[in-house]
Amino acid sequence: MKRLFAALAALAIAATAHAQSHHHSYSSEYYTAKSGDRVHRPMHAERQPAGATAKCRDGTWSFSEHHRGTCSYHGGVQQWLK
Repeated sequence: MKRLFAALAALAIAATAHAQSHHHSYSSEYYTAKSGDRVHRPMHAERQPAGATAKCRDGTWSFSEHHRGTCSYHGGVQQWLK
């Protein structure tokens, strides 16, 4: 029983660490695109921000360099801007 409890505790700690690291990387304002360029993550704004390439269905603006995967966590692309 102690082994089971220890295994469950270790699993919970690992899951928490993974969630925190994922949250941290997602909350960053920028990411590195496959091209190596630093790209702004999708953001909410009332007006089209400079450099935005698409408007996502959830109302965020994307700065993606390529169509593939653009707005994938934001309901898909509502409108391409470039």
